[in-house]
Amino acid sequence: MTALNRRDLGLLALRVGTGAVLAAHGTQKLFGWFGGGGIEGTTKAMEAMGFSPGRESAIAAGLGEAGGGALLALGLATPAAGAAAAGAMAGAVAVHLPAGFFAMSGGYEYPAFLGFTAAAIGIAGAGRYSLDHATGHVLDRPWVVATAFIGSALAAAAVVGRRAEALTTDEPDRGTPAPEPEPEPEHGGARGTEG
Repeated sequence: MTALNRRDLGLLALRVGTGAVLAAHGTQKLFGWFGGGGIEGTTKAMEAMGFSPGRESAIAAGLGEAGGGALLALGLATPAAGAAAAGAMAGAVAVHLPAGFFAMSGGYEYPAFLGFTAAAIGIAGAGRYSLDHATGHVLDRPWVVATAFIGSALAAAAVVGRRAEALTTDEPDRGTPAPEPEPEPEHGGARGTEG
């Protein structure tokens, strides 16, 4: 087995594994598969996390993950697929950022890993065992790489920035604790007896 074949097999394994995980997460959001919330549940979750509008954010995240993941697994339009998945993961990283790095404590380790892996595949290309190779790399040209990653970066920055602004604006309301209720006056004589 030549080094070229090993590289292509490695890319195939990486693409299929990463693409399948991303696609599964996306179908949770879009269709409620694998115990997910579907569009309605994901919309509520997106709104609770500060993404607005919630439904459009849910659809965009689901398509970025499911569509990007499926295309990565197939090795079709690999730069666009990698960029879309990386952009979706940038939003997830923003949500988990306050909890720190490690996933064990709710941090951004896992979405960051998926995002960097998807981006790396998008930049490197799908390899010989892919639909991009079978179609003569029509959708895997240098200009596609540049356009896809610039577009995804701009979109992710806009969405994450808008979310951060909304959270900052809402912060005083969220951080103010509700006043404690006044104690009920006791009626009657001794405590515990009714008069």
